[in-house]
Amino acid sequence: MLTRWQHRRRPAPPEEGVLFWRLVLWLGIALISGSLGALGGLLSQSTPLLQRSLTGGEWQVCQWGDRWTGARLHQPLNLLLIGSKVLTSDLDQPTDPNLTYHALVNSVEGLSDSLLLVRFDPVQQRLVVLSIPRDTLTFIRGRGDAKINEANALGGPALAAETVSELLGRVPIHRYLRINVQGIEKLIDALGGVTLDVPTAMRYRDDSQHLYIDLQPGRQHLNGNQALQFIRFRYDALGDIGRVQRQQMFLRALMEQTARPETFARMPQILSIIREHLDTNLTIQELVSLGQFLTRLPRSRVEFLMLPGNFNGTIDEVKVSYWLPDYRRIAWLTDQYFRDTPPANPRATGLTAPAQVRIAIQNTTLPESLVLRLSQQLETAGYPDPMVAEPLPQSLPITRIIAQQGDLAAARQVQLFLGFGEVRVESTGVLASDVTIQLGADARDRLQLKPTKSL
Repeated sequence: MLTRWQHRRRPAPPEEGVLFWRLVLWLGIALISGSLGALGGLLSQSTPLLQRSLTGGEWQVCQWGDRWTGARLHQPLNLLLIGSKVLTSDLDQPTDPNLTYHALVNSVEGLSDSLLLVRFDPVQQRLVVLSIPRDTLTFIRGRGDAKINEANALGGPALAAETVSELLGRVPIHRYLRINVQGIEKLIDALGGVTLDVPTAMRYRDDSQHLYIDLQPGRQHLNGNQALQFIRFRYDALGDIGRVQRQQMFLRALMEQTARPETFARMPQILSIIREHLDTNLTIQELVSLGQFLTRLPRSRVEFLMLPGNFNGTIDEVKVSYWLPDYRRIAWLTDQYFRDTPPANPRATGLTAPAQVRIAIQNTTLPESLVLRLSQQLETAGYPDPMVAEPLPQSLPITRIIAQQGDLAAARQVQLFLGFGEVRVESTGVLASDVTIQLGADARDRLQLKPTKSL
């Protein structure tokens, strides 16, 4: 049964594509670092991998100065990843008359399927990944208020970078990277597939795009086509936001499994796929530097965020799917995660006491009596009305305490109260919570023995 926090929305139309660019974070940039030889003499280390030329003004928008000392990244860098999906039906020119469906086109110039702002931070030794839903309502220069996915189609990477920067309070965008969805199936197959838990049955059919999704729930090894189905599926109550959550799960599983010696034997094939579908103002040398940073970074230092906001289904009596930004939380989030120096007057989250923290509990395999007991203990400790959300379909060995809105301090405070579990900064919990507790097997004995106490 859905709680009051699990909002339903109409499924988005079927023309949505795959966020192929998210794979580039781990499979493209990192793997390029070990494979310069595969490029041979095609490009010098100082040449950006551009598919289109940029004007002087465009360079200024999406290349905010040098971040390197020689070949080594020494200052934090904000990289805008733009994932595009273009169909034959999106093109002005006529297509193959024998083509009976809307096929994908190898292009990076269309609507962005989604946006990702990634911060490589060698100072704090962490990587921060901010997902910006494609339905985010924002101001686009020359267009007005519109969905943020239009920026790339209207003005390319420069307008997309300008729009994202303004949305986030003029956070600098140091580089951009655009990628389309064409190579994802080949890329996953080249890596040998990926093993993960499919949380629920996923079924969808769209003959107009030859899009067929049919996955059963449970832990399984996905090949390229199945992985494509997993990260493309968005036809449930949360639409694109649910897909963002599942793709964060997918990325974590993928990054853990690709750090294997056999992966490097597949480098030439992987590089060929990536280069065919990539457009960036990063140079080879800069890509190598970012790759070296990633390969040395502990996986515990990777944090996933999602742009704070809320659903909206109606604008001017017209049914429209928008993600409405929460600018107060966005301001705090960008100050905490995406600026080189903290502001003179840092913004507060308001989560200074348990009474201001919204907690959701997701059970896995524990008796309901223990879940109820935990909810009562949290309320006694000062957390208001802890909510018991729908349980997770898969079991967990270790309890996860998820900083759903990026507030690490609030999540650590909950961990201190519980006395067990691991803290994660990601957006895979209950959407409207500040902290989501996903109960694992380790919670059984701890909750049975835990006395009630107050903070």
